[in-house]
Amino acid sequence: MPESPVSEPNGSVVTVDFVRHRNALLVRGDLGPLFVDYILHLADQELKYTPEQTQIFRDSLAAFALHCVSRPKGEHIAWTLNFQSPRLNVFLAGDNEDHTVTGRLFTENIREAAHNVFYSDVMARRGAEKQRSVVNFDGPDAFRAAEAYYATSEQRLARYFDLGEDQYALLISHPDCDEAWLKSAALSTVRALAETETLARIERRLVQWRCGCSQAKILGTLAAAARPDMDGFFGADESLRVQCPRCAATHVITREAMEAVLAKSNQPAG
Repeated sequence: MPESPVSEPNGSVVTVDFVRHRNALLVRGDLGPLFVDYILHLADQELKYTPEQTQIFRDSLAAFALHCVSRPKGEHIAWTLNFQSPRLNVFLAGDNEDHTVTGRLFTENIREAAHNVFYSDVMARRGAEKQRSVVNFDGPDAFRAAEAYYATSEQRLARYFDLGEDQYALLISHPDCDEAWLKSAALSTVRALAETETLARIERRLVQWRCGCSQAKILGTLAAAARPDMDGFFGADESLRVQCPRCAATHVITREAMEAVLAKSNQPAG
């Protein structure tokens, strides 16, 4: 019998190139597959947002995915973008060990503030100490917010480009960068870089949409809150619907399942 074809995993291919003689990094990819997986996730979870909210999340996801690929393998990264108009929070999480990204929108109970605020949390590896940066930014543009983060926190010049048809690019300055060139670069400049500049390929990554949440993980997270007072935790209900804080997927947590988790944790080791 003929062998079954090996299916390629879903995701977006993002490449990293060094622009020689300009001393800049080019990160570029077709993020259409990533957007499709996000849209399917919304449909599966019956999540609905306004066109404006959806566009802000898409732009934020594009900026975040390119940023993650520019960073070292092994890092764990989270961004929270707090917008005041429209008032919403975008949360994004990236795992550079598995090359996955996930995220969600928060549209209710958003704190009113004088400025939009960008929060970046980075762990050099799983379980390492978290490093946080906080940057103010203006306007509803996620790409300009990410550029403000680079300028203030990383103290590097960075520019994002929407190349059309779900193609995006990020140019980041390196030491001795030709910053005048980077600042003046237009869409046409970026589209033609392969023809006009010398590019040295550094790596290629497949970025996938995946949270990794599960009922077991949600149960483990909630066990500490349920342990002191199961009746208070569940009330008169035999189950609760809980949203994942990372991707907004809904998980049904039953009283029976929680009792089993607590009973298992009370068993002596060995």
